[in-house]
Amino acid sequence: MRLPNAQQWTMLVLLLVCSALVLYPLGFLITESLNTGDPQAFPPEEYGLSNYFNLYEDVRIITNTLLVACISTVLAVLFGFIQAWILTRTAIPGRERLERLMELPYYMTPLIGALAWGVLLGPKTGLINQLWRSMGFESDLFDIYTPWGIAWVMALFEGTVAFVMISASMKSMDPSLEESSRVLGASKLRTMLKITLPLVTPGVLSATIFVFAEMLGSFAAAFVLGIPGRFYVVTTSIWQAALSWPPDYGRAAAMGLSLFGAMVISLGAARLIMRHGSYATITGKAFRPRPMDVGLMKWPLLGIAWGYILFAVILPLCALTLTSFQTFATVIIPQMKFTLANYETALQMGSLGPAFINSMILGVSVATIGVPIIGILAWIIYRSNMPMRGPMEYIIMVPAAVPRLVFGLGLLWAWINIPIPIYGTLWLLGIAYFTVFMPLGLRTMAGVVLQVDKSLEECARVCGAGWGYQMRTVTLPLLRPGLIAAWLLIFISSVRELGASVFLMGPHSKVIAPSIVNSWLTASSELSAAMALIQTVMVFVAVAIMFRVARRVGGAHE
Repeated sequence: MRLPNAQQWTMLVLLLVCSALVLYPLGFLITESLNTGDPQAFPPEEYGLSNYFNLYEDVRIITNTLLVACISTVLAVLFGFIQAWILTRTAIPGRERLERLMELPYYMTPLIGALAWGVLLGPKTGLINQLWRSMGFESDLFDIYTPWGIAWVMALFEGTVAFVMISASMKSMDPSLEESSRVLGASKLRTMLKITLPLVTPGVLSATIFVFAEMLGSFAAAFVLGIPGRFYVVTTSIWQAALSWPPDYGRAAAMGLSLFGAMVISLGAARLIMRHGSYATITGKAFRPRPMDVGLMKWPLLGIAWGYILFAVILPLCALTLTSFQTFATVIIPQMKFTLANYETALQMGSLGPAFINSMILGVSVATIGVPIIGILAWIIYRSNMPMRGPMEYIIMVPAAVPRLVFGLGLLWAWINIPIPIYGTLWLLGIAYFTVFMPLGLRTMAGVVLQVDKSLEECARVCGAGWGYQMRTVTLPLLRPGLIAAWLLIFISSVRELGASVFLMGPHSKVIAPSIVNSWLTASSELSAAMALIQTVMVFVAVAIMFRVARRVGGAHE
């Protein structure tokens, strides 16, 4: 038998390390889900399946979760696909600027979006409903505290994730295919449906799978908008179980793991669809992506693009701004009382500055170190002949299927039982963020990897290039759109992460999202709005600085 070479050793080490990062805390979750004795004892004193048998009592909660997840996934993918097609395949005015603006909803945490839309459309007290009633109407115009309201907010702030994933695939598609369709007499709409959509199927499927998993484990929107309306999903029920006395960790773990079945089914369906088609559009023939001239249709398309920005960014930020400067949020001018006290209180909180700095350090570190590793993992899973590469995809997707609130509990138990003093430090939060965001990076990279023709790598090997040289000079440069998209998504996800952070941060490793949650729970919505705006402005400034630095570094290399 031949000894493994450097390529095989690299693949094997990556697979083992990433599998351990996922399976080790998952083992603790499974163990706790079987705990039928003292919930605070670990290892459990008694084992059984009663936590799973009792799930039938939570059928309504699981049904609520699936309902909201399905509605919000359809809306988010629809938003993302339409925006990606408009901004990457059509020549509308200012599309480069709009493409940058499309990233803004993701900079704002779902918690901030939920707070903003609660301020806008809350029954009786919502700004829009107040304005509606001031016009003489007796009933509210909208009620955001409903399943449709929760799904709307979740879709708005995850639609940008679908946009980034799908647009990365569209940017890698040869425009001559669409041009051929147009030459043969097909309309623009028919070309989009018959040519563009089938060719970007990997990106659309990847976005659908990841967004659906994100919706299943969404906590912030369901917490802010579901609790007032007494609409409970799995994550809010888990939160209640963990905070009850005695804490019912076994039920929480069982409910979280029950969502894994839905993830396995969706991932299996996607693999089956992609297995029976060829989606390679990047070949040895050079091409330059070119947008289509849509004539007068550019103005309606421009309106659609700006409409998403209006509902996802402008309206929420305006509502938060107005609320943050008032003693009581209202749009009735005679009742308005403005103050700076909310900002003074927020800035005087000693934990806000260190929390933001810690979040930025974690975001840059996890994205910079993790993206190259995830890029190689994507190549191993979708292009190599390594054994177990299929099951490896399911293993990496586990953190996406299990709500981060629950996976955070598993990480807590796992790392407390390791004799390494990293609990309560940024090291543990960094490991946790990389673990829970591996699915995001993998799904972002999957569509682009499948579009790169194998012949390009084969040519490099025929010319004598080793595996490492081929990855560095051929594969990774071709995957640049996916790598950039993955870095941006992982960075922003790390900055706004809430679920895993709640259980893992310590006194000297506080991060920004849980700080805003604590403010919302213990103080007024006006103070929470001020904190949310401070965080949003800080993130916008930090991202703008990083883009400027990246452009300068890129220019220096050129």
